[in-house]
Amino acid sequence: MTKEKSTPKQKITPNLWFDDQAEEAVNFYTSVFENSNIKNTTRYNKEAAAASGIPEGTVMTMSFEIEGCSFLALNGGPHFKINPSISFFLNFDPSKNENASDNLEEIWNKLAEGGQVLMELGEYPFSPKYGWVQDKYGVSWQLILSNPDGEDRPKIIPSLMFVGNQAGRAEEAISFYRDIFDDSETGLIARYEAGQEPDQEGTIMFADFKLEDQWFAAMDSAYDHKFGFNEGISFIVHCEDQDEVDYFWNKLSAMPEAEQCGWLKDKFGISWQIIPDALPELLGNSNTEKAKKAMEAMLQMKKIDIEGLKKAAES
Repeated sequence: MTKEKSTPKQKITPNLWFDDQAEEAVNFYTSVFENSNIKNTTRYNKEAAAASGIPEGTVMTMSFEIEGCSFLALNGGPHFKINPSISFFLNFDPSKNENASDNLEEIWNKLAEGGQVLMELGEYPFSPKYGWVQDKYGVSWQLILSNPDGEDRPKIIPSLMFVGNQAGRAEEAISFYRDIFDDSETGLIARYEAGQEPDQEGTIMFADFKLEDQWFAAMDSAYDHKFGFNEGISFIVHCEDQDEVDYFWNKLSAMPEAEQCGWLKDKFGISWQIIPDALPELLGNSNTEKAKKAMEAMLQMKKIDIEGLKKAAES
């Protein structure tokens, strides 16, 4: 692991849900990727431990960065399991690194150890070297040797696969998210053609798009995958103030029964956390009594109310 200067904070951060392996997983990822670092660790205090059933002092979250992409890992208990409906493309660009192909294989071998190969590493019509692997912690990675003459993309891109009753909705989702988030655009689009059943002609085989100047990818797949979107991987939206919290909450939330402690689900079943920048300071107040009161108040909330937390802390 090498220490790199952190990039500016992302507006949208992938959150990985683990039972009790967050620290082990983060240590693994930061050992696999050369350009990586661990940024911050929080632990369950008495109130959070009582609410979650997770022992006090256990790691709650770890923020980390790999290849310029920020992540958060959460020890949340056994409730949700990460699955391949959300994965991460790893782009290896020969125009930027003459050893890209060798680097791809090296990372592939590390990620595949103890994991499960979903698509064998090999040559495909869309790339001379590609493979899809689910690592030993359940996180899925799509490693691809990029076209050196193609459009530039970051090393890591979160990818959404619309399956089950969401299959065929990738294009609708891209349009939906682009209407909500600033600095958005659509990039490449490849569609299924006739004869590629069970996928419907014209639906999205692959597309990528920007939200808040961050790249994402989307795919439809009508095969019976036995999984779908869940809280195993969610996306944190960092909000400057209550107005932003209210805006994103009102635009994204579509399932009231899933709303809790800043978490929501949109109409496609994807989970988001709408989190104000003030929250860590309120919950991590050096005055433990104020922090306790803020935590107790937050645990009763659905959408985060910043003033409500401040009032609770001072009560």
